[in-house]
Amino acid sequence: MSGALTPAACGAACVLTALTAVPLKRLALRWGFTDRPGGHKAHARPTPYLGGIAIALVTVVTTVTVAGLADRRLTAILLAATAVAALGLIDDIASLPALTRLVVETVAATGVVLGGVQLTVTGGWPDAPLTIVWIVVVTNSFNLLDNMDGALGAVTAASAAFLAAIAFLLTQPALGLFLAVLAGAALGFLPHNWAPAKMFMGDAGSLFIGFGLTCSAIVLVSGRGPDTVVAGLLLPTFVATVDTGVVFLSRLRAGRSPLAGGTDHVSHRLRRLGFDTRLVAVVLGLIAMLAGALCASMVVGLVPPLTAAIVGAGTAVAAIALFQGVHVHRPRRALDNPPRIRERRR
Repeated sequence: MSGALTPAACGAACVLTALTAVPLKRLALRWGFTDRPGGHKAHARPTPYLGGIAIALVTVVTTVTVAGLADRRLTAILLAATAVAALGLIDDIASLPALTRLVVETVAATGVVLGGVQLTVTGGWPDAPLTIVWIVVVTNSFNLLDNMDGALGAVTAASAAFLAAIAFLLTQPALGLFLAVLAGAALGFLPHNWAPAKMFMGDAGSLFIGFGLTCSAIVLVSGRGPDTVVAGLLLPTFVATVDTGVVFLSRLRAGRSPLAGGTDHVSHRLRRLGFDTRLVAVVLGLIAMLAGALCASMVVGLVPPLTAAIVGAGTAVAAIALFQGVHVHRPRRALDNPPRIRERRR
């Protein structure tokens, strides 16, 4: 595969996603595939979904066109990620039970494991279920991260770009192409999703992105030492992992269900600190860039794997703890008599 094809494919994915989103937006409005205002949602008018379909479609078609299907593990990732995107689309149109989502995601994760995408932590049979659990958990972490205009798009562009560079450094050109194309597709969608968003990617996009990034990171750390595995899994998914940690801990402390929706994510806490919506997206994207840069530095030998793992894990724990100090939950007495104007999601 020619090295010149990758930047060309990335640029093409950016342009194609931006263009493809336009007719999909019109289609979503015509068919009523919209996220309607109300409750804790901040947008004032029905906002169309299907942006994620543009990202998934362009990423898959461009990758297959340029790289083909010769790489077994990449083929497994593309097929399973497409299935997960279809699941997300159905969930966007008609909300699915959580159990149904988890079952389909588990089947998709099992498919990529059978296709050769697997962690090598123990060297035995526990590696397969461990890989499946990690894929499902982190995929849904990215889904939860899609809670504010531009946030997930910025994080995806940064994380996928650095993972693409790492893939080429580790002589995984097909996977590197896929990640570069995904970064380009995320950038192409950002103008539609930048605050105030004119279109949402929906679960179809967030699940596709989370699944693709998580599986790619697993491929890149497979067969390596435990310190490299920890750093190589945590750093490319740093923002999503920290966000999930913040939400779960704060809800448990507040006596709320960790699985319920809410306005207690990192993005909402940054808003409470005075950041506007666009600045939140920029900050989260920059954090993803720093985490990706640390991971790339480890791969080229500038930072020892153990140091990268300690810095990544330590920073994640510190961030989760510090964000608990930004109060977003109402007291229980206030929850018993909620005001008419509620907390909003986006």
